[in-house]
Amino acid sequence: QVQLVESGGGLVQAGDSLRLSCTTSGRTDTTYTMGWFRRAPAKEREFVAAISWNGGAVRYEDSVQGRFTISRNGYENTAFLQMNDLKPDDTAVYYCAAVRGPVSSEKSQYDYWGQGTQVTVSS
Repeated sequence: QVQLVESGGGLVQAGDSLRLSCTTSGRTDTTYTMGWFRRAPAKEREFVAAISWNGGAVRYEDSVQGRFTISRNGYENTAFLQMNDLKPDDTAVYYCAAVRGPVSSEKSQYDYWGQGTQVTVSS
């Protein structure tokens, strides 16, 4: 089993930045593809960004492309999401996820999930 813990959420104003972190524990002998998803109030959980096990491939949801940057700490299963120019529509609970496989935007592909961290952007 792998446990994921997100941190770095908070309340900010539109245009501000936040950096989310995701740390792992448990079975970390495998390097996982790491993903970020979010769920806004009354909406389905949606894909935000993902990075492959070696950092060689990344993928972004269209609305965050150019504003958000996903990264990881080498081959450690630690991931970050730098969020710039935040907008009220970015308000959501952000979840970190891990999968032993290629980069994917499909939440059903991910095996492990964190509990989420709240990001609130005021206008």
